[in-house]
Amino acid sequence: MNDLKIGDLAPDVTLPRDGGATVSLADFKGQQVVLYFYPRDDTPGCTKEATGFTQAATGFAVANTTVLGVSKDPVNKHDKFVAKHALGIALLSDENSDVCERYGTWVEKSMYGKTYMGIERATFLIAPDGKIAQIWRKVKVPGHVEAVLAAARGA
Repeated sequence: MNDLKIGDLAPDVTLPRDGGATVSLADFKGQQVVLYFYPRDDTPGCTKEATGFTQAATGFAVANTTVLGVSKDPVNKHDKFVAKHALGIALLSDENSDVCERYGTWVEKSMYGKTYMGIERATFLIAPDGKIAQIWRKVKVPGHVEAVLAAARGA
């Protein structure tokens, strides 16, 4: 697991996104980026988180902050998720878990006594200089978007 800390340079990200384009962290140099990792499209918690970030899009824009979601779901699944919930944020596809591993979010999980590998819900606020300004691990969805927006406004 990668132990990224506040002040570390954020690992580069270049991934395909919903709609078919490719997005890189380098595209956003000079502005803040919220990079949030979530387990799966169209599940209750992930939907609540994505719609929350979409509803707060104006606040993030005012704070000069772009929101990018990352999961292992393929682009076509992201497209359906975006269309179904009218999402206004970019969803990146990390099908081979490379970016998840570099951010330490591809972890062993356990449910009903069985262990498996999955994405830990986590969020990184990346400053305009490309360094990590804030990290939220093991995110609980209620209140999370508001906490990230507050940090983006104050960073």
